[in-house]
Amino acid sequence: MGESSRPCTVWLGSETGILKGVSVSRKQAFNFCNSSQLSRQHEVRTLCWADAAESELLVAAVDGTVKTFSVEKGAFTDTRSCGDPAEGCFVGMAVLDNGAAQVTCAESGLLRVWRDESREPATEIRVGSDVARMRQNPEHRHNVATGGKDNCLKVWDLEKPDKPVFTAKNLRNDWLDLRRPHWVKDMAFIPGSDKVVTCTGHHQVHVYDPSTPQRRPVLEATYGEYPLTTLSLPAAGDSVVVGNTHGQIAVLDLRKGLVRGCFKGLAGGVRGLQCHASQPLVASCGLDRFLRIHSLENRRVQHKVYLKSRLNCLLLASRPLEEAECAVGEDGQEVKEEDDDVDEVWDAMEQVDEREQNLKRKTPEEEAENSNRKAQENFKSKTSEDGENPEKKTPEEEPPKNKTKKRKKAQA
Repeated sequence: MGESSRPCTVWLGSETGILKGVSVSRKQAFNFCNSSQLSRQHEVRTLCWADAAESELLVAAVDGTVKTFSVEKGAFTDTRSCGDPAEGCFVGMAVLDNGAAQVTCAESGLLRVWRDESREPATEIRVGSDVARMRQNPEHRHNVATGGKDNCLKVWDLEKPDKPVFTAKNLRNDWLDLRRPHWVKDMAFIPGSDKVVTCTGHHQVHVYDPSTPQRRPVLEATYGEYPLTTLSLPAAGDSVVVGNTHGQIAVLDLRKGLVRGCFKGLAGGVRGLQCHASQPLVASCGLDRFLRIHSLENRRVQHKVYLKSRLNCLLLASRPLEEAECAVGEDGQEVKEEDDDVDEVWDAMEQVDEREQNLKRKTPEEEAENSNRKAQENFKSKTSEDGENPEKKTPEEEPPKNKTKKRKKAQA
């Protein structure tokens, strides 16, 4: 299994509990799991590297366990219980001191630091309820950010966990002086500064600057009409890539808040998004079961791989994605990349107007009205065949004759 895991440069976690590795250069995908233990309880929620050398992966599951996967061996080497399923799913994971400590955060708001092999956490922080995401600062590893539904952005120093280093303030009230809802879905630290960028469930992108006294966003931008689910920063750090629940991905400028461009080809909600550390590439995955790698320069699809399961998260290696590797063993399953010719065929097909085909489905009220109209038409046609005049009045309906005229005629 080690021969199949070493060439993989993209790692993904699925709802069925399968860890998937993809070798972009060889167009091959591999499943790493125990087929006898596949269930929703082992659903993979988040991934992170266990060390700087990227030789091991940490895989967090719904059942509260964190598994260690060895890239060299191609197998899981350790399992650790880091929470209770009743506390909610993991929303983030990080490592400290080059893998000596692990940081986990659950939806309930319990952020824990685990050291060595102890079953009890060394540090436990309550960061608020309904947490949607926890992210680590790549430059200052002891700083993490959290946020969620009605839970504003907070930046924590794990060496001083008594109170947050920065707590964002909610947006100003609207023109009716009503409180504006806040729902942080994802965040990232902008490299080379203390700024933090967030995306919300109300299709907003905010930039906060903890180095200034201002606690409200220093930049506000919106994209689309649907909730944003995830974001990632390119290496330059002057833009942000965001994805929403309708499969739309766009690049926004962090200086002016304008949309630079959009990516096409997605057919489901985006759950995982990550820009490569050195290449102008961005990888995405989600409910349509595809791994897509787009170019940030021309926004075209470079690779598209179907992986058979709904995907929750992804993790890219820092080395080039198409790096040449040695021959792959027999455990790999080759996957065919989708060709752009398929999209061209669909675009070339003639468009059919649904109004001409009368494909609109009738409601029960319309069907009842049509049946009554047909019944009346059948009744009229039947009476006309029998020679009856439906407009002829009955004797009871005729007006009474004038009796005075009859008496005058009799006297004459």
